[in-house]
Amino acid sequence: MALRHKVGTIAGTMAVSLAFLSGTASAHALSFNQKAASYVKTFIGRVPYTYGGSSPSTGFDCSGLTHYVYGHYGKWIPRTAEDQFLHFRRESRSRAWGGDLVFFHENSDPNSYVYHVAIYEGGNHIVSATDPAQGIIW
Repeated sequence: MALRHKVGTIAGTMAVSLAFLSGTASAHALSFNQKAASYVKTFIGRVPYTYGGSSPSTGFDCSGLTHYVYGHYGKWIPRTAEDQFLHFRRESRSRAWGGDLVFFHENSDPNSYVYHVAIYEGGNHIVSATDPAQGIIW
């Protein structure tokens, strides 16, 4: 099975409408995406937002979180949101899987600068390192 990592683009809004029906699998048969989607939730409310952060001991920014989670499972990805966007192929919302990355652009042009990245959880939900006040949220 090919790895899937990139869920198209979301232009300047946190309103995410992705179609995904989660399935069940035993622990020994989880895909990379299922593991990533599950693992990132362990940081919610526990690890602070830190600009430039890339470690659970010091905190994460958005791309530091995605970089760390993917790296935890042996998948190297670039460090910044923009570079992560350029690294992966685009995927339609209707084909999104939990564990895919969702990118936020500065305007509706899908080639505009990427200012934020999050991990898709399915069911219109993401996990994201947002800001110092909110930290890592679902």
